[in-house]
Amino acid sequence: MRLFNKINIFYKFFFTNLLIFVFLILSACSVPNALKPKKVDPSIPVGAKERARKNIEEGRGVSLKGAFGKRGTNYEFSTSNPLWRASLEIIDFMPLTTVDYSGGIIITDWYSDNNNSNDSIKITVRFLSNEVQSNSLKIIVHNKKCKTNEVCSINEIDSNIKFELQRSILAKAAALELETKKSKK
Repeated sequence: MRLFNKINIFYKFFFTNLLIFVFLILSACSVPNALKPKKVDPSIPVGAKERARKNIEEGRGVSLKGAFGKRGTNYEFSTSNPLWRASLEIIDFMPLTTVDYSGGIIITDWYSDNNNSNDSIKITVRFLSNEVQSNSLKIIVHNKKCKTNEVCSINEIDSNIKFELQRSILAKAAALELETKKSKK
């Protein structure tokens, strides 16, 4: 029984000292940044309306007044990419189903000329880079042949349309890029 009491006293002493030691270590740490009060920048408005007004004045927002007048900022989206512009100009005669600049893809709807309505094509243009070079584009042409309105077969084709389209887009993109460089000088 005495041995048991000695072991019990040892454990109480050990755990009490351990808790005190952990408490001292934790209390010696500095206050985390999340708990420190933040300094307020006087140049940033406090209210939501004042912040919105300041953002619009700096050109970081949208206002109806600025939509019809002269804008303070210059946004260049797809118009600055010659491959994108050239692709849209070359296939502008076809109806488009998907045009996603951020995803880098243009997909046309099924297109057929007036001579043969049972045979139509669909073109997909994927942009692999913004550089005007042959490996920046991947063009896929699908052909749909219908025997009746309900029985159609769709196949990817590797025809001259694909290569002519790629050549035309690259030539137009090179011309647009050259025109842009000349206008900047």
